[in-house]
Amino acid sequence: MRAHHKRARQPSQSGLTLIELIVSCAMLTLLASMAIPVARFTAIRERENVLRYDLRYIRDAIDRYKDLADHGQIRVDATTGGYPPNLEILVKGVPLNSTSGSAKNIHFLRSIPVDPMTGKTDWGLRSTEDDPDATSWGGQNVFDVYSQSQATGLNGTKYSEW
Repeated sequence: MRAHHKRARQPSQSGLTLIELIVSCAMLTLLASMAIPVARFTAIRERENVLRYDLRYIRDAIDRYKDLADHGQIRVDATTGGYPPNLEILVKGVPLNSTSGSAKNIHFLRSIPVDPMTGKTDWGLRSTEDDPDATSWGGQNVFDVYSQSQATGLNGTKYSEW
């Protein structure tokens, strides 16, 4: 007598593949939803770093101008207290006082940086006559600069207070 060999049934692979696809999609969705806030905060943090750098860059230029004025190496208007009258003069430059007679210009900034928070070169200015938290410029000189953005940084302080 001939033995009947029964074939073993192969389990269906299509159901398992569908479950794997659903789980994979769920995991990708979860990872993507976690990556989006990280990318957003990374972009904000980068703009904040640029803001810090630009503020330091402009403030350093103002300090160098004031230092040369205090040492009599550049001619300044007595009413400005030795501070620059505007930011443009830091780019345009001023002549150094020279005993040799050859006037050599010194520049403090290559250009006025763009505020990364507002996208403009329109920085808030404070003079020595203004209150430390003033939001309008008296126009006497440029003692300090700040961002005109009213947004709040990741550290909880307004960019205009940096």
